[in-house]
Amino acid sequence: MAAVFRPCIDLHQGQVKQIVGGTLGDNPDPTTNFVATQGSGWFAARFRDDHLGGGHVIMLGPGNEEAARTALDAYPGGMQIGGGITAANATTWLEAGATHVIVTSWLFPDGRLDEHRLDQLVAVVGRERLVIDLSCRRRGDDYLVVTDRWQTFTDVTVDGPTIAGLTDRCAELLVHGVDVEGLSQGIDAELVGRLGSLVTIPTTYAGGARSLDDLDLVERLGRGRLDLTIGSALDLFGGMGVRYADAVDWNRRRSATA
Repeated sequence: MAAVFRPCIDLHQGQVKQIVGGTLGDNPDPTTNFVATQGSGWFAARFRDDHLGGGHVIMLGPGNEEAARTALDAYPGGMQIGGGITAANATTWLEAGATHVIVTSWLFPDGRLDEHRLDQLVAVVGRERLVIDLSCRRRGDDYLVVTDRWQTFTDVTVDGPTIAGLTDRCAELLVHGVDVEGLSQGIDAELVGRLGSLVTIPTTYAGGARSLDDLDLVERLGRGRLDLTIGSALDLFGGMGVRYADAVDWNRRRSATA
């Protein structure tokens, strides 16, 4: 197995942005690395034309629904959607063109995994169209799932029992290493290594990537079981660490080898 580059579109206040994840919260002006002049549809069309699948559109707070729909319209059947997803609205987003819905906060009210809510989601969308987001922050030796725009710690540890308990109930996992998200100072190697030893379903890691070498690193530490999202370091988002063309070429070479 091999790691591949998965694209992302992060939306904040209706614009495509790259934000330092740990500064989000209710702050109207989080630390921002990049604000696009192009709309979300431009990026989605670029990913479509370059045959990049499995990427995600994340709505970081309210006011992003229109931009999210624009992205899905530009690349129907090509991207996943996350941010504020519940059992009540999940089908609407699938009908809008998302391949999967990505769910975090709604599944973890009161800091615990709500099994009833998870059962609801699976009944509504099917496990094959559900991605569970286990974005996490480190506390001591553990990584704990965080919700509410990555500000609220839950009691759920990203470990073997947690992942094993979710594996048969969703199609994929998405894990942001929130402590390094948006910093472009390197991936959370410890977290990637742990995930690589645990996951058995498609899993995407995001957070801290700074160069194309991080694809090699994720492939090695993740035992070929993890894909990588690159955000702030990508020249498409104003970064200087990774050329978008090189990331696309990486996927083409991996596809040819497979």
